[in-house]
Amino acid sequence: MNDMNWIRGVFGALVLAVVFALGGMVPVSPAFAQQIVVEGGSGIDPAALKPYFSGTDPASIQRGVDDLKATGIYSSVSARAVDGRIVVSLAVAKQVINRVAFEGNSKITKDQLEVEVQSKPGQPYSEAVGEGDVGRIKDAYKKYGRNEARVTKRLVTLPNGRVDLVFSIDEGDKTGIREINFVGNNAISSYRLHNLMQTSTMNLLSWFKSTDVYDPDRLASDEEAIRRYYMKNGFADFRIVNTDVTYQPNPAGYVITITVDEGPQYHVSGVSVDSHIPAVDGPALLSRSALHAGDVYDAGGVDKTVDQMTRAVATQGYAFSEVRPHGERDTVNHTIALNYSVDNGPKVYIERIDIVGNTRTRDYVIRREFDIGEGDPYNHVMIERAERRLNGLGYFKKVHISNRPGSTPDRVIVVVEVQDQPTGSLSLSGGYSTTQGIMAELAYTETNFLGRGQYVRLSVSDGQYSQGWKASFTEPYFLGQRLAAGFDLYHQVNSQNQYALYENWTTGATLRLGVPITDELTFQPNYALYQSKISIPNTTSQPYDDCSGPNSPWYVGGTYYAVTPTIYINCLTNGEAPVEIKQAAAQGAVTTSLIGFTMSYNTLDDRRDPTSGWAANYKQDFAGVGGQSDFIRETLDARWFHPVVTDDFIGQIHLQAGQINGFGSKQLDIINNFMMGPTLVRGFAPGGIGPRDVASSNNITGSAIGGTTYYGASAEVDFPIFGLPKEIGLKGALFADAGNLIGYSGQTNFASFLGYTYCPAQNVILITQPSCAKIWDPNLIRSSVGASLIWNSPMGPIRFDFALPLSKGKYDQTQVFNFSGGATF
Repeated sequence: MNDMNWIRGVFGALVLAVVFALGGMVPVSPAFAQQIVVEGGSGIDPAALKPYFSGTDPASIQRGVDDLKATGIYSSVSARAVDGRIVVSLAVAKQVINRVAFEGNSKITKDQLEVEVQSKPGQPYSEAVGEGDVGRIKDAYKKYGRNEARVTKRLVTLPNGRVDLVFSIDEGDKTGIREINFVGNNAISSYRLHNLMQTSTMNLLSWFKSTDVYDPDRLASDEEAIRRYYMKNGFADFRIVNTDVTYQPNPAGYVITITVDEGPQYHVSGVSVDSHIPAVDGPALLSRSALHAGDVYDAGGVDKTVDQMTRAVATQGYAFSEVRPHGERDTVNHTIALNYSVDNGPKVYIERIDIVGNTRTRDYVIRREFDIGEGDPYNHVMIERAERRLNGLGYFKKVHISNRPGSTPDRVIVVVEVQDQPTGSLSLSGGYSTTQGIMAELAYTETNFLGRGQYVRLSVSDGQYSQGWKASFTEPYFLGQRLAAGFDLYHQVNSQNQYALYENWTTGATLRLGVPITDELTFQPNYALYQSKISIPNTTSQPYDDCSGPNSPWYVGGTYYAVTPTIYINCLTNGEAPVEIKQAAAQGAVTTSLIGFTMSYNTLDDRRDPTSGWAANYKQDFAGVGGQSDFIRETLDARWFHPVVTDDFIGQIHLQAGQINGFGSKQLDIINNFMMGPTLVRGFAPGGIGPRDVASSNNITGSAIGGTTYYGASAEVDFPIFGLPKEIGLKGALFADAGNLIGYSGQTNFASFLGYTYCPAQNVILITQPSCAKIWDPNLIRSSVGASLIWNSPMGPIRFDFALPLSKGKYDQTQVFNFSGGATF
């Protein structure tokens, strides 16, 4: 009996719960009115009234009426609910704006000015708002360096109480920054601090830039860059005391004075880890520290250590762990003892991730940059990493991640606010170099294709000595994983020039996959299939067919006979490519099918203009997976950057090496040999280093035929040209290069007939003497020293190299001066 009563009680409770739950599902008034209708001919935009009405119930409607009356804009207001809509009747005491127009603006577009002003079409005109808009337009022009811009407004009366609001603008002359001064800096030069800033002073290039215009936001960003630089270099007490900006009318310009207090430079006296999680060994985490005793204190290194330790502890199953850094200053000895405390943080979970502001980029492109998701433990280190990744994509003008409370105390909502920016470009670039002649390229590049984060590039190039096209596509998250998969299609033709007495073309495709191992190390396997061909052009100035057997009287009945000495001399001195090239041309097109990989290691602080770090690539290719080529090729290219003497002098060590070997019964095709010149040792011409055939050319230096092994090293120091503003973008460099190319392994003896050898050329047999190939292949290190002038011009990078060879071989070709440059329009 008691059991039956208990069951009835439970059943009754369930019924009541269902009733109350269903009662909770009864519709209530929405947070805002779904539709507002304006009666009469007032011309008021209904959207302008929507914020005043929070619902359709009588109380909400009355509050909206009272709030509208309180604005003073309307002489009478009434409203009522009709079929879920709010019908508003009102009389406007003020005029309604029909449109907002701008006159005299050319430096700032109409669309940009419409964003600045608060007066909008369909709203009642307010004199106070209009005057404020005048000031806002002036402020906008100040950001563009137009400090003397004058703005007036007027109303054009229209029927039915409507007006056009017109802003007349006299933009005036550009007013830029005349001086930037630093006070209190002793350890870091003013020149170096100038280089850290985006803000610049007026100079000859002012017509081409906008960074010499005073912008408070840009200056604040520059102050932060200066602060980070000091903290990176051990100045833990650094602070900016004051930033004074004054406008001086004669001569017109701003003078910016930044006063700093550097404080002493600190070194690390020791590093320790205290773990308050029993299962986590604190001292074992010391291997994750980016700083060690004796190092210059670096705030960035502390942040990196916190990140690495947090990840290490999380992998041990402690998702809520927190690593907190502490620094104990010794102001006498100027040292800091670093201690990292590992604790279990509060258990807070991510309820959801809200993404706002993305009008083009798809949500999943943003979400995939997070290593944590909805329902996971909240970890601020991983949130900060996601913010850095999003900023690094280049898709957004602004990225800001914030938190707000969730539905329960242990839940948090992560809000990702972004602002899309253009990511596509259509560029026409041109240039000239002493090795490649005149060049031009038309390219379309999109780094966020269709908002999916995909990379697309299509280019067509044409030049004095080369023509071609290329199409590339990359999916950075293949199969939903952090794998960059893509392909390249290309066609390239290199014409005959003063450095190559033949032309070659290549058409092919590459499939590639990028696998990140760490943030710095990437593994990229690839498969390539391409076809290449060498040809020897016939021209009137170089009659290559003057000793072709079928056209000579010494070809009888399908048999070749010995040529006369005169014909032999003609064959050697008519400017033809060497016999090795003739043989390659006779083979026709060669198909190569290879698999390979690239290991990339990169710790550069700035990939475009590095000052410290490593960039290294090791590549290996195996050709022989089908096709007609059989070889193993490996190359290494490594660069190391580091400041020397001062931070304005950037040292660079460049190491490179490569080797290719054929395998099987087939010899290595000459087209696969390495050809080296100024890319290995400056001061030498393209193909000017390494093995040469000195028997088959009227050039006393012979013809380059390439080698199978190369190695080289370069040392360079880049430095500013003092006295010149950094905005000019001019700097100098001193360098020393050394390298070698050896190991021709191709054919040297050719089939003999009637006591002579014959060498094929373009499907035609040419008869010469037995020594038709004479190989010069010394094991000799070439070296040079020189100076460079590097200009990051507004039209693109331009570089002048002057190199003096110190050691060279008898038949090497030198090129003391080298120039390269280009522009994007």
